[in-house]
Amino acid sequence: MPTKTTLATPDEPERGPRKSRRTRANNEGSIFPYKNGWAGYVWVTTPEGKKTRKWAYGKTREETHEKWLKLHELARRGPVVTKSPKLSDYLTYWLANVVEPNLAPKTAANYEMFARLYITPALGSKRLDKLTVRDVQTWVNKIRRSCQCCDQRKDAARPEIHSNPKRRQHCCAVGKCCKSEPSEWTVHDAYMTLRAALSNAVREEALTRNVAANVKMSVPRKRKVKPWSVDEARTFLESARTREDPMYPAYVLVLVLGLRLGEVLGLRWEDVDLDQAEMTIGWQLQRVAGKLLHRQTKTDASDATLPFPEIVTTALRTRQRVRDAARDAAGDDWQETGLVFTTASGRPIEPSNFRRSFANACAKANVRRVHVHATRKTCASLLVALDVHPRVAMQILRHSQISVTMNVYSEVSSAETRRALKKLGDHLDS
Repeated sequence: MPTKTTLATPDEPERGPRKSRRTRANNEGSIFPYKNGWAGYVWVTTPEGKKTRKWAYGKTREETHEKWLKLHELARRGPVVTKSPKLSDYLTYWLANVVEPNLAPKTAANYEMFARLYITPALGSKRLDKLTVRDVQTWVNKIRRSCQCCDQRKDAARPEIHSNPKRRQHCCAVGKCCKSEPSEWTVHDAYMTLRAALSNAVREEALTRNVAANVKMSVPRKRKVKPWSVDEARTFLESARTREDPMYPAYVLVLVLGLRLGEVLGLRWEDVDLDQAEMTIGWQLQRVAGKLLHRQTKTDASDATLPFPEIVTTALRTRQRVRDAARDAAGDDWQETGLVFTTASGRPIEPSNFRRSFANACAKANVRRVHVHATRKTCASLLVALDVHPRVAMQILRHSQISVTMNVYSEVSSAETRRALKKLGDHLDS
């Protein structure tokens, strides 16, 4: 850090009383020749409340003076950061101290993944306060065009020799670039991660503005997945029931109540009242960063009791009998978790295993394969076909107004489909 000299600046007279030579007030700072250019400083207050100098440099006095004036403006507005970290260091701090303690584990894991794979390798060496709009825009454009297999060395991490051709090096590592460009949603989410980190830096007064906010970034269109029709859902459930698929009761909860995968696997017996035909959705099961987490939800469903129709009651009573038989068979090997859906030894079911079971059930039922979450959109149609009272359906669908529910009930489903669905639960008791 340079020290103040007594050299006269061009706009100051070299002689005369000291009072006439001063053109700035106390603590206003100074500009003077330094090395091969000019230097200037302004007294500022740091976010920690410390009074210190903030320096500006330039090749000419005019350039330095312009920076010096900007420093004055920053000092006038409030605290000023005098030492800015590298972006990679700030991301590490942000993830550990802001994201992880305050956001859901899944969200925190996603932020960490985008920071590690996309932001840090390209922009991590940049100083936080030196990051520009052009830097961010160039980075976004580069991600769109780059092969992520090459950039992240995915193929290089595979062994050179393996019995399975897909598990050994076969593309980028052997000179055959697979052109694995990221989707528009991946690019968008990586950008939003950087933007969130810089927004936090502005809140903490480590930055004066968020340069990522000025980058042009369009929001990709959501892929529209056609949900099952009522007949497809009926065929799927009939097939699972006939085959005595152990996950049939879970399929019923997903389709009839619209529960998410994590909510189904995290459901506890203590939250289910079969006599009153209602349940509380307050827990979910997720695999995050290699750990299986049973954690509370933060959805509207956890704020109210969810009623359910007879088909759900019948399916859950069947699940109770299967659980009791499995517990007796396991004996000392049984691990009590209190969960409704478990393995034969009482342990939680892996979400990935449930997805595979669901995909296999689709194939065996000979229905169009969809993602588990896509079936949630079929829930409303099924409630209509099951003749569930609109007021009950309103609670299940979490509608705030009955008029919204009645719009769903205005759809007409065939009488044959209604009768077939209503028989599903009855057959389980026979």
